[in-house]
Formats: sequence, structure tokens, C-alpha cells
Amino acid sequence: MYLVILLGNGLLILVTILDSRLHTPMYFFLGNLSFLDICYTTSSVPLVLDGFLTPRKTIPFSACAIQMFLSFGMGATECVLLGMMAFDRYVAICNPLRYPVVMSRAVYVSMAATSWLAGGANSLVQISLAVQLPFCGDNVINHFICEILAVLKLACADISINVVSMGVANVIFLGVPVLFIFVSYIFILTTILRIPSAEGRKKAFSTCSAHLTVVVIFYGTILFMYGKPKSKDPLGADKQELADKLISLFYGLLTPMLNPIIYSLRNKDVKAAVKNLVVQKHSTQ
Repeated sequence: MYLVILLGNGLLILVTILDSRLHTPMYFFLGNLSFLDICYTTSSVPLVLDGFLTPRKTIPFSACAIQMFLSFGMGATECVLLGMMAFDRYVAICNPLRYPVVMSRAVYVSMAATSWLAGGANSLVQISLAVQLPFCGDNVINHFICEILAVLKLACADISINVVSMGVANVIFLGVPVLFIFVSYIFILTTILRIPSAEGRKKAFSTCSAHLTVVVIFYGTILFMYGKPKSKDPLGADKQELADKLISLFYGLLTPMLNPIIYSLRNKDVKAAVKNLVVQKHSTQ
């Protein structure tokens, strides 16, 4: 599955770089999303495999902190990046004549850079607060990876500052992008419904259906994992922890694997670019 993620997302990055027809804002963001998925998966999967394949079940605190920083940072970056992609689709469908001006190269590169910087800054704040806590006891992380919520449970000090900080971050990186995407798609759907021909409506909707699918899968998983109420019943808490692990596995493996499939199956440009790449490779041999 890890190899599928690397190959699928790596192929998408390759075709968006090599095919000049894909040098547009939408595919630039898609390349960033694929690179982000590779980084997120690489920050956790190798360590998970090492834990399964070797008898050593320990991880240095520094390595755990790095893994938390990378995974949390990639997740926050993807939240912002999906919001940026929604804005790109809004301009493309609702203001097509102004699209080349509004979404110039300088603008969409700055938007992508802002996503990475915001995600990294948020992760730096959250992990800095977490590593300052005292940890005592067996320090056994009840998770597949160094997930920040599982690590905070091991602290033998008040974590109210961490909880408040993560709550604010959830509003900024989950609530605001979701609201922005929701409003963008209201305008997009309104514009699509005004198109007189059925073929025109279908073509317009097909340009944003892949993004909408990825948004539903990604935010649905994240909101369920970080936004659901915590159970006070011990038996319910055990079941909840198991559910958190499975959701984290789904988010960390299946989502990065599904993204290139979703964006390529119904995208004629990507399929044509992949076909051209294969033909060029065979012709040079």
C-alpha cells in the first residue's frame, strides 16, 4: 500500500511537471497535494512497519517529536491547501474571464507557499507546547504512531494550555477552511445551475467533482477524529481509542492512496498526460 501511494502520487507529480498542458493553477495545487501526501505517509508508515517487523518497540523522544511535527504539519497544510483549491475552482467557474488575471503564477505560487508556512507554523506551536510537558510512568503510546493526542495522554501535568491551543488551531485550520469551501461551492453550484445546456453543466461540475470528493473524505475523517465528544465510560473509551487508531490508519494510508485515483479516473487531461508519458518512454527505448 505504501508503494502504491509513492507510485500514484509520484506519477501525478511527474506528469504535472513534464506535460506543459498541465502547467495551470489547478494542477500546480494537485502536485503540491500529491507531494504532501507522500511526505505525510513517509513520516509515519516506515516507523509503523519497523515496529511490526522488529522486536524493538521503542522510539526516541526526539524521533517521536519529529514524527508529530511532520504529521501534524502535513495535516494542517492540507486543510489550508484544500481551501486554496476551492478558491481556484470558484474563480475558474464563477469568473472564467478573469481567471488568468486573478490566478496568475505569482498568486497561486504564493497561495501554495502560504499553505505550507501556515501548516508548519501551527505544527511548531503545538509540538513545542507538547514537548515541554513532563512525562512519567511507562510512557507507552496507545497508538500505531506518535499521534499528538495519544502522547498528551501520557503527560503527568496540566494540559489545559495544550487543549486550548489545539482548540484554537482546530477552528482556524478545520472550521475556517470548511466554511470557506462550503461558501465557495454554494457560489459554484449556483453558477453551474445557471448554465443553459446539460453538457455545459456536466463539464463545469466535472472540473470540481474530484476536489469535492477529496474534501469530503479528508475533512470527514479529520472532523470525526478530532471533533467528536470523548466518552467518559471506560469501556466506551477503549472502543473510542480503537476507533481513533483505525481512523488514523484510514487517514494516513487510504486517503493518500485514493487522492491520485480520484483525480485521475475522471480527468481526461491527466489520463492523456500519463498516456503520452508512457508512449514517450516506449519510443525512446
